[in-house]
Amino acid sequence: HLPYYKKDMYPIMKGDKEEEYILKPMNCPHHHQIYAAKKRSYKDLPLRLAEYGTCYRYEASGELFGMMRVRGFSQNDSHIYCTEAQTIKEFVDVMKLHEYYYKTLGITKYHLELALRDPKNKTKYMGDDTMWQKAEELMRQAVKQVKIPMVTQIGNAAFYGPKIDFIIESSIGREFAISTNQIDLFMGERFGLKYTDSDGKDKTPVIIHRAPLGSHERFIGFLIEHYGGAFPVWLAPIQAKILPISEKQNAAAEKIADQLKDFRIELDDRSESLGAKIRDAENQKIPYLLILGDKEITAGKVAVRQRGKKDLGQMTIKGFTDKIQK
Repeated sequence: HLPYYKKDMYPIMKGDKEEEYILKPMNCPHHHQIYAAKKRSYKDLPLRLAEYGTCYRYEASGELFGMMRVRGFSQNDSHIYCTEAQTIKEFVDVMKLHEYYYKTLGITKYHLELALRDPKNKTKYMGDDTMWQKAEELMRQAVKQVKIPMVTQIGNAAFYGPKIDFIIESSIGREFAISTNQIDLFMGERFGLKYTDSDGKDKTPVIIHRAPLGSHERFIGFLIEHYGGAFPVWLAPIQAKILPISEKQNAAAEKIADQLKDFRIELDDRSESLGAKIRDAENQKIPYLLILGDKEITAGKVAVRQRGKKDLGQMTIKGFTDKIQK
Protein backbone atom coordinates (compact mmCIF):
# COMPACT_ATOMS: atom_id res chain seq x y z
CA HIS A 1 0.00 0.00 0.00
CA LEU A 2 2.82 2.38 0.87
CA PRO A 3 3.81 3.63 -2.62
CA TYR A 4 0.19 4.50 -3.39
CA TYR A 5 -0.96 5.88 -0.05
CA LYS A 6 2.07 7.48 1.60
CA LYS A 7 0.98 11.08 0.94
CA ASP A 8 -2.25 10.47 2.91
CA MET A 9 -0.51 8.92 5.92
CA TYR A 10 1.12 10.31 9.03
CA PRO A 11 4.93 10.46 8.82
CA ILE A 12 6.88 7.31 9.67
CA MET A 13 8.11 7.32 13.27
CA LYS A 14 11.53 5.93 14.24
CA GLY A 15 11.72 3.69 17.29
CA ASP A 16 14.62 1.96 19.01
CA LYS A 17 17.04 -0.05 16.86
CA GLU A 18 15.84 1.67 13.70
CA GLU A 19 12.33 0.16 14.01
CA GLU A 20 9.70 2.07 12.09
CA TYR A 21 6.12 2.70 13.22
CA ILE A 22 3.22 3.98 11.14
CA LEU A 23 -0.30 4.92 12.26
CA LYS A 24 -2.44 2.67 10.10
CA PRO A 25 -4.61 4.45 7.51
CA MET A 26 -6.72 1.34 6.82
CA ASN A 27 -7.25 -2.15 8.24
CA CYS A 28 -6.76 -4.12 5.00
CA PRO A 29 -3.06 -5.15 5.29
CA HIS A 30 -3.53 -6.31 8.89
CA HIS A 31 -6.47 -8.54 7.99
CA HIS A 32 -4.50 -9.94 5.05
CA GLN A 33 -1.70 -10.89 7.46
CA ILE A 34 -4.20 -12.70 9.69
CA TYR A 35 -5.43 -14.64 6.65
CA ALA A 36 -1.83 -15.48 5.70
CA ALA A 37 -0.92 -16.65 9.21
CA LYS A 38 -1.85 -20.28 8.42
CA LYS A 39 -2.74 -22.51 5.51
CA ARG A 40 -6.29 -22.16 4.23
CA SER A 41 -8.52 -24.63 2.40
CA TYR A 42 -11.54 -24.04 0.17
CA LYS A 43 -13.49 -25.55 3.07
CA ASP A 44 -12.52 -22.52 5.21
CA LEU A 45 -14.10 -20.09 2.74
CA PRO A 46 -15.83 -17.74 2.89
CA LEU A 47 -13.69 -16.47 5.78
CA ARG A 48 -15.07 -13.22 7.20
CA LEU A 49 -12.81 -11.12 9.42
CA ALA A 50 -14.39 -8.10 11.10
CA GLU A 51 -12.85 -5.39 13.26
CA TYR A 52 -14.16 -2.29 14.95
CA GLY A 53 -10.92 -0.59 14.00
CA THR A 54 -9.45 2.89 14.37
CA CYS A 55 -7.50 4.41 11.47
CA TYR A 56 -5.55 7.65 11.00
CA ARG A 57 -5.12 9.74 7.87
CA TYR A 58 -3.20 12.99 7.66
CA GLU A 59 -5.95 14.99 5.98
CA ALA A 60 -5.01 18.50 4.85
CA SER A 61 -5.98 21.05 7.51
CA GLY A 62 -8.19 22.91 5.03
CA GLU A 63 -10.24 19.74 4.45
CA LEU A 64 -11.01 19.09 8.14
CA PHE A 65 -14.67 19.77 8.87
CA GLY A 66 -16.33 19.03 12.21
CA MET A 67 -17.14 15.32 12.48
CA MET A 68 -17.50 14.98 8.71
CA ARG A 69 -13.77 14.96 7.94
CA VAL A 70 -11.38 14.01 10.74
CA ARG A 71 -7.85 12.64 11.04
CA GLY A 72 -8.67 9.75 13.37
CA PHE A 73 -11.80 7.66 12.86
CA SER A 74 -13.38 4.30 13.72
CA GLN A 75 -15.20 1.94 11.41
CA ASN A 76 -16.92 -1.45 11.49
CA ASP A 77 -14.58 -2.83 8.88
CA SER A 78 -14.54 -6.30 7.40
CA HIS A 79 -12.73 -8.32 4.75
CA ILE A 80 -14.35 -11.41 3.30
CA TYR A 81 -12.07 -13.97 1.67
CA CYS A 82 -13.94 -16.23 -0.73
CA THR A 83 -13.75 -18.25 -3.93
CA GLU A 84 -14.78 -16.63 -7.20
CA ALA A 85 -17.92 -18.80 -7.24
CA GLN A 86 -18.93 -17.42 -3.81
CA THR A 87 -18.23 -13.79 -4.67
CA ILE A 88 -21.57 -12.58 -6.02
CA LYS A 89 -23.61 -14.10 -3.16
CA GLU A 90 -21.24 -12.63 -0.57
CA PHE A 91 -21.37 -9.20 -2.22
CA VAL A 92 -25.17 -9.32 -2.42
CA ASP A 93 -25.25 -10.11 1.31
CA VAL A 94 -23.03 -7.08 1.93
CA MET A 95 -25.48 -4.87 0.00
CA LYS A 96 -28.39 -6.31 2.01
CA LEU A 97 -26.52 -5.58 5.25
CA HIS A 98 -26.34 -1.93 4.19
CA GLU A 99 -30.07 -1.89 3.49
CA TYR A 100 -30.72 -3.36 6.96
CA TYR A 101 -28.66 -0.58 8.60
CA TYR A 102 -30.36 2.18 6.64
CA LYS A 103 -33.87 0.86 7.30
CA THR A 104 -33.07 0.65 11.02
CA LEU A 105 -31.73 4.23 11.01
CA GLY A 106 -34.70 5.62 9.08
CA ILE A 107 -32.71 6.48 5.94
CA THR A 108 -34.80 5.99 2.80
CA LYS A 109 -32.96 7.98 0.12
CA TYR A 110 -29.75 6.38 -1.10
CA HIS A 111 -28.10 5.10 -4.27
CA LEU A 112 -24.89 3.44 -5.41
CA GLU A 113 -21.95 4.99 -7.19
CA LEU A 114 -19.69 2.66 -9.19
CA ALA A 115 -16.23 4.24 -9.24
CA LEU A 116 -14.04 3.16 -12.15
CA ARG A 117 -10.44 4.04 -13.04
CA ASP A 118 -9.63 6.78 -15.53
CA PRO A 119 -8.67 4.97 -18.75
CA LYS A 120 -6.54 7.98 -19.77
CA ASN A 121 -4.41 7.77 -16.63
CA LYS A 122 -3.76 4.14 -15.78
CA THR A 123 -0.38 4.77 -14.16
CA LYS A 124 -1.90 5.51 -10.74
CA TYR A 125 -3.67 2.14 -10.62
CA MET A 126 -2.45 -1.43 -10.05
CA GLY A 127 -3.38 -4.51 -12.05
CA ASP A 128 -4.16 -5.27 -15.69
CA ASP A 129 -7.21 -4.59 -17.84
CA THR A 130 -8.56 -8.14 -17.47
CA MET A 131 -8.60 -7.88 -13.67
CA TRP A 132 -10.36 -4.49 -13.71
CA GLN A 133 -13.00 -5.64 -16.19
CA LYS A 134 -13.68 -8.83 -14.23
CA ALA A 135 -14.05 -7.00 -10.90
CA GLU A 136 -16.42 -4.49 -12.49
CA GLU A 137 -18.54 -7.25 -14.06
CA LEU A 138 -18.83 -9.18 -10.77
CA MET A 139 -20.02 -6.05 -8.95
CA ARG A 140 -22.53 -5.19 -11.68
CA GLN A 141 -23.97 -8.73 -11.49
CA ALA A 142 -24.34 -8.46 -7.72
CA VAL A 143 -26.02 -5.02 -7.87
CA LYS A 144 -28.65 -6.35 -10.30
CA GLN A 145 -29.86 -8.67 -7.52
CA VAL A 146 -30.54 -5.90 -4.98
CA LYS A 147 -32.25 -3.39 -7.29
CA ILE A 148 -30.61 -0.28 -5.79
CA PRO A 149 -30.18 2.59 -8.30
CA MET A 150 -26.57 3.03 -9.44
CA VAL A 151 -24.59 5.69 -11.32
CA THR A 152 -21.04 5.45 -12.70
CA GLN A 153 -18.14 7.79 -11.93
CA ILE A 154 -14.89 7.68 -13.91
CA GLY A 155 -11.61 8.27 -12.07
CA ASN A 156 -12.76 7.66 -8.48
CA ALA A 157 -11.66 4.01 -8.19
CA ALA A 158 -9.32 2.74 -5.50
CA PHE A 159 -5.75 2.21 -6.69
CA TYR A 160 -6.25 -1.58 -6.71
CA GLY A 161 -9.72 -1.92 -8.21
CA PRO A 162 -13.18 -0.47 -8.87
CA LYS A 163 -15.40 0.23 -5.87
CA ILE A 164 -19.02 0.89 -5.03
CA ASP A 165 -19.92 3.74 -2.69
CA PHE A 166 -23.26 4.07 -0.94
CA ILE A 167 -24.46 7.67 -1.27
CA ILE A 168 -27.08 8.62 1.32
CA GLU A 169 -29.22 11.76 1.42
CA SER A 170 -30.12 13.65 4.58
CA SER A 171 -33.56 15.08 5.28
CA ILE A 172 -32.39 18.51 4.07
CA GLY A 173 -31.20 17.08 0.74
CA ARG A 174 -27.42 16.95 1.23
CA GLU A 175 -25.69 13.83 -0.12
CA PHE A 176 -22.86 12.00 1.64
CA ALA A 177 -20.64 9.17 0.39
CA ILE A 178 -20.85 7.07 3.52
CA SER A 179 -19.38 3.63 2.83
CA THR A 180 -17.16 1.87 0.30
CA ASN A 181 -17.48 -1.72 -0.89
CA GLN A 182 -15.13 -3.53 -3.23
CA ILE A 183 -14.55 -6.83 -4.97
CA ASP A 184 -10.78 -6.96 -4.96
CA LEU A 185 -8.97 -9.29 -7.36
CA PHE A 186 -5.56 -7.73 -6.85
CA MET A 187 -4.53 -7.61 -3.19
CA GLY A 188 -4.71 -11.39 -2.78
CA GLU A 189 -1.90 -11.69 -5.34
CA ARG A 190 -0.02 -8.70 -3.93
CA PHE A 191 0.03 -10.23 -0.42
CA GLY A 192 0.60 -13.81 -1.61
CA LEU A 193 -2.68 -15.08 -0.15
CA LYS A 194 -3.58 -18.65 -1.14
CA TYR A 195 -6.03 -21.43 -0.39
CA THR A 196 -5.93 -25.07 -1.43
CA ASP A 197 -8.82 -25.80 -3.78
CA SER A 198 -10.75 -29.09 -4.12
CA ASP A 199 -8.38 -30.14 -6.92
CA GLY A 200 -5.39 -29.80 -4.57
CA LYS A 201 -4.03 -26.71 -6.33
CA ASP A 202 -3.28 -23.36 -4.69
CA LYS A 203 -5.54 -20.49 -5.73
CA THR A 204 -5.86 -16.83 -4.75
CA PRO A 205 -9.00 -15.78 -2.84
CA VAL A 206 -11.23 -12.93 -3.92
CA ILE A 207 -11.35 -10.23 -1.23
CA ILE A 208 -14.47 -8.21 -0.49
CA HIS A 209 -13.90 -4.99 1.46
CA ARG A 210 -16.86 -3.59 3.34
CA ALA A 211 -17.60 -1.03 6.09
CA PRO A 212 -21.37 -0.39 6.08
CA LEU A 213 -21.30 2.78 8.17
CA GLY A 214 -17.90 4.03 6.99
CA SER A 215 -16.36 6.43 9.49
CA HIS A 216 -18.65 6.32 12.52
CA GLU A 217 -17.73 9.90 13.39
CA ARG A 218 -18.91 10.96 9.92
CA PHE A 219 -22.04 8.84 10.22
CA ILE A 220 -22.98 10.39 13.57
CA GLY A 221 -22.43 13.82 11.97
CA PHE A 222 -24.81 12.79 9.19
CA LEU A 223 -27.44 11.57 11.68
CA ILE A 224 -27.28 14.85 13.64
CA GLU A 225 -28.12 16.70 10.43
CA HIS A 226 -30.64 14.10 9.21
CA TYR A 227 -32.65 14.17 12.44
CA GLY A 228 -31.97 17.82 13.21
CA GLY A 229 -30.96 16.65 16.69
CA ALA A 230 -34.39 15.05 17.29
CA PHE A 231 -33.11 11.49 17.51
CA PRO A 232 -35.37 8.45 17.76
CA VAL A 233 -35.69 7.40 21.39
CA TRP A 234 -33.29 4.42 21.10
CA LEU A 235 -30.55 6.69 19.73
CA ALA A 236 -31.18 9.83 21.80
CA PRO A 237 -28.32 10.69 24.22
CA ILE A 238 -30.98 11.55 26.86
CA GLN A 239 -34.16 9.51 26.45
CA ALA A 240 -36.27 11.17 29.13
CA LYS A 241 -36.01 14.06 31.56
CA ILE A 242 -37.76 14.16 34.93
CA LEU A 243 -39.19 17.58 35.79
CA PRO A 244 -40.42 18.07 39.37
CA ILE A 245 -42.84 21.01 39.55
CA SER A 246 -41.08 22.42 42.61
CA GLU A 247 -38.35 21.55 45.10
CA LYS A 248 -40.95 19.73 47.23
CA GLN A 249 -41.03 16.89 44.69
CA ASN A 250 -37.23 16.52 44.29
CA ALA A 251 -36.90 13.59 46.69
CA ALA A 252 -39.68 11.67 44.93
CA ALA A 253 -38.13 12.56 41.55
CA GLU A 254 -34.77 11.09 42.66
CA LYS A 255 -36.49 7.80 43.53
CA ILE A 256 -38.10 7.69 40.07
CA ALA A 257 -34.72 8.42 38.44
CA ASP A 258 -33.33 5.44 40.35
CA GLN A 259 -36.17 3.24 39.07
CA LEU A 260 -35.31 4.30 35.51
CA LYS A 261 -31.54 3.75 35.76
CA ASP A 262 -31.62 1.21 32.89
CA PHE A 263 -32.46 4.12 30.57
CA ARG A 264 -30.64 7.37 29.79
CA ILE A 265 -32.43 9.70 32.21
CA GLU A 266 -31.72 13.17 33.55
CA LEU A 267 -33.34 14.87 36.53
CA ASP A 268 -33.84 18.63 36.25
CA ASP A 269 -34.06 19.70 39.89
CA ARG A 270 -33.09 23.33 39.29
CA SER A 271 -35.08 25.98 41.15
CA GLU A 272 -36.62 27.18 37.89
CA SER A 273 -40.27 27.40 36.94
CA LEU A 274 -41.83 24.33 35.31
CA GLY A 275 -42.38 26.33 32.12
CA ALA A 276 -38.68 27.18 31.90
CA LYS A 277 -37.70 23.54 32.47
CA ILE A 278 -40.09 22.37 29.75
CA ARG A 279 -38.80 24.98 27.27
CA ASP A 280 -35.18 23.98 27.92
CA ALA A 281 -35.95 20.28 27.50
CA GLU A 282 -37.91 20.91 24.29
CA ASN A 283 -35.01 22.94 22.91
CA GLN A 284 -32.76 19.95 23.65
CA LYS A 285 -35.28 17.78 21.76
CA ILE A 286 -35.60 15.24 24.59
CA PRO A 287 -38.00 12.45 23.46
CA TYR A 288 -39.96 12.24 26.76
CA LEU A 289 -40.62 14.60 29.66
CA LEU A 290 -41.86 13.13 32.95
CA ILE A 291 -43.58 15.82 35.01
CA LEU A 292 -44.01 15.23 38.72
CA GLY A 293 -46.27 17.20 41.07
CA ASP A 294 -48.16 16.38 44.28
CA LYS A 295 -51.07 14.96 42.26
CA GLU A 296 -48.78 12.50 40.44
CA ILE A 297 -46.98 11.49 43.65
CA THR A 298 -50.34 10.73 45.31
CA ALA A 299 -51.40 8.62 42.31
CA GLY A 300 -48.00 6.85 42.11
CA LYS A 301 -47.62 8.04 38.51
CA VAL A 302 -45.89 10.61 36.30
CA ALA A 303 -47.40 12.94 33.67
CA VAL A 304 -45.78 12.07 30.33
CA ARG A 305 -45.15 14.48 27.43
CA GLN A 306 -43.80 13.05 24.17
CA ARG A 307 -41.71 15.21 21.84
CA GLY A 308 -43.81 16.60 18.99
CA LYS A 309 -47.08 15.29 20.47
CA LYS A 310 -49.61 16.34 23.08
CA ASP A 311 -49.53 15.19 26.67
CA LEU A 312 -49.94 11.42 26.99
CA GLY A 313 -51.50 11.75 30.43
CA GLN A 314 -50.47 10.03 33.63
CA MET A 315 -48.66 6.69 33.53
CA THR A 316 -47.20 4.35 36.10
CA ILE A 317 -43.44 3.93 35.92
CA LYS A 318 -43.95 0.41 34.57
CA GLY A 319 -46.36 1.71 31.94
CA PHE A 320 -43.75 4.24 30.83
CA THR A 321 -40.87 1.75 30.82
CA ASP A 322 -42.96 -0.68 28.73
CA LYS A 323 -43.64 2.11 26.23
CA ILE A 324 -40.03 3.32 26.01
CA GLN A 325 -38.72 -0.24 25.79
CA LYS A 326 -41.02 -0.98 22.86
